[in-house]
Amino acid sequence: MNAPPAQSVAEGLADKASALRWEALPAAVRERAEQLLIDVVGLCVAARGTDYMRALVAAVDAGGVCTAIGHAATYDAGTAALINGTAAHGEDFDDTFEGGPVHSSAVVIPAVLAACERFGRDGRAALLGIAAGVEATCRLSMIIPKAIHKAGFHPTSVLGTIGAALAASIAMGLTRRQAVDALGVAGSMAGGIIEYLAEGAWTKRMHPGWAAQAGIAAARLGRNGFLGPRTVLEGTHGLFHGFARSVEGDYGVLTDRFGEKWFMDTITFKPYATGTMNQPYVDCALRLRARGVRTEDVREILCETAEGYVHRLWEPLASKHRPANAYAAKFSTPFNIAVAFATGGAGLSAFTEATARDERVLALASKVREERQPHIRGGAHEPLTRAEIEAKFRGNCEHGGWTGERAQRFLDRVPRFFDRPLDLSLLRA
Repeated sequence: MNAPPAQSVAEGLADKASALRWEALPAAVRERAEQLLIDVVGLCVAARGTDYMRALVAAVDAGGVCTAIGHAATYDAGTAALINGTAAHGEDFDDTFEGGPVHSSAVVIPAVLAACERFGRDGRAALLGIAAGVEATCRLSMIIPKAIHKAGFHPTSVLGTIGAALAASIAMGLTRRQAVDALGVAGSMAGGIIEYLAEGAWTKRMHPGWAAQAGIAAARLGRNGFLGPRTVLEGTHGLFHGFARSVEGDYGVLTDRFGEKWFMDTITFKPYATGTMNQPYVDCALRLRARGVRTEDVREILCETAEGYVHRLWEPLASKHRPANAYAAKFSTPFNIAVAFATGGAGLSAFTEATARDERVLALASKVREERQPHIRGGAHEPLTRAEIEAKFRGNCEHGGWTGERAQRFLDRVPRFFDRPLDLSLLRA
């Protein structure tokens, strides 16, 4: 049996994250944190009245000091994080780090907001927690890229639990040892299978919320001296062994120039309310439509794809041609192409039970030849502007029943959000 390392990967990560200072964060990092906050809040408002959110809210107990965005009741920290994380990811409209891929802010921001609200931490603490947690989650996904998903697990849920634990630890002001214990504990709380792909079940929607809730629980345990394994990530029986089926990875990517080089700068904001890998296909379909190609003129659509996408978005092809429901439709590239081509968009209104049963859309989906786009619009190659992100926010708020005036009040506060005591009362119903 090998001797334990002098410094584990989790200890190195805790050292780097604990060394961050809010006043030393680059302006670009603060700007990105503000953009992520805007996106998450809008997504929570958009999803608040959905069937899956009604089911979740009915299943938990109210009572506590923490805000569930768009809801009147308040909750304990873990429950608020669960609600907000589920809502932020529920419509698959949240940001993505393509390198992993992984969704970071839908986990980290709900965890940080709830932890800060519960323990009286201010906006500066929240900014540090968001920066540390989002950056760590992106970097974690690069240790053994795509292996977790290939093994049958959702990387956002697995790695997000670690990222949320780190984010909450930094936001709560934990010591280095407490943060390491929190990370160690979080490894035993991580999970999330991807069997939702079979029939469009709702569990993927819950994964970021569960990870956020677990991250807060891990931070609270670490804060009170509950011991976690130092080698939680790289150990013989650690997180990557369990979820990626290997411990052979690039662990240096997690800490190398942490706090100097920011992976979160390349996060993609989605222009469409569907899975990350469908976004370029939607753009291609919309461009063809704009050129005057009519649905009834289409005989066949040929698509190029990558091996890693086939089993999630293309197989079994018969079920992707006719998805079981609106949520399953988000994970069918043929449907995404067809609904964009037929309706002229792929926003929240494109993925409904009505569109999922629309024979015109389904007939076109069954034909899914050729328009190319080598990158996702909204990412590093073609980023969305702050104005476009704010426009998306306004649209999501309108969808969720907020007035334009109310949405603007929040936007007006964002430039000062991280400079003052945290007050989330504006975000309640």
